[in-house]
Amino acid sequence: MTALLTPSAVVRQPVDHDTERGGLRAMLADTLVFTRRNLEHIRQIPDMLLDVTVQPLMFVLLFAYVFGGAINVQGGNYREYLIGGILIQSLSFGMMGPATAIATDLTEGVIDRFRSLPAIRSAYLLGHYLAELAGMVLSIVVLLGTGLIVGWRTHTDIWHIGEAILLLLVFASGMIWLGTVIGIIVRSPDAVMGVGFVIVFPLTFLSSAFVPIVSMPNVLQWFASWNPVTIIVAAVRQLFGNPLAPITKHVWPIDHPVVAAWGYCLIILVITVPLALHRYRLRTSD
Repeated sequence: MTALLTPSAVVRQPVDHDTERGGLRAMLADTLVFTRRNLEHIRQIPDMLLDVTVQPLMFVLLFAYVFGGAINVQGGNYREYLIGGILIQSLSFGMMGPATAIATDLTEGVIDRFRSLPAIRSAYLLGHYLAELAGMVLSIVVLLGTGLIVGWRTHTDIWHIGEAILLLLVFASGMIWLGTVIGIIVRSPDAVMGVGFVIVFPLTFLSSAFVPIVSMPNVLQWFASWNPVTIIVAAVRQLFGNPLAPITKHVWPIDHPVVAAWGYCLIILVITVPLALHRYRLRTSD
């Protein structure tokens, strides 16, 4: 009498590519692959650059030639006052790009296909960050070039100008990671625009980005004096040697804008980077 043997089912264990391919070199290689993937999208669809090229250019020309004549800035001309505000506003609205792209990849199942590849999971987010940062750098170059055309100039040494550029890049990084968090949290790409405007619109316009806050009601002056946008804009203007808005409320951030601006940017990064990685891991886990 022979025993009938039946093969048992083979249970496949999920592969943790983060553990299987650990190491800085693997992380860098995977990140560059995803960065190239996002840059290829831009090459194939150049319209994706409109929000970091044409839109900032239009804002500079609009405010400089349409509203500039009606706004008086003490100690300088409005065009030099304007550039710092336009820079921070454009970088703030830049958060919508990564938010929309990531939300689209998540809802269309692109991330699920990426998970089947032998790639470190977080490399997808890092690749997005590098590609979006390249777009932000292009936006800064366009804005500064347009500013030079309309009459904007710097009045400090190269070290302060370099610090201003570095501060803009750190702030842009914070906005990219904030957009990443939003893109992971929202349930559809259509919700990104609404969430982004609710966050960015009041912060940029209830600040000294475009007009001195002295003309605002007393309550809004207090809000604007603590507003991170006001502080970062003031820091950029101070580092470039451009006119500053009159101080109406002497609070610590507005009295020390450069130090406070670095603090605000680092706080944004410290909160958003770990949160984005954590929420992404939860959203893409089985």
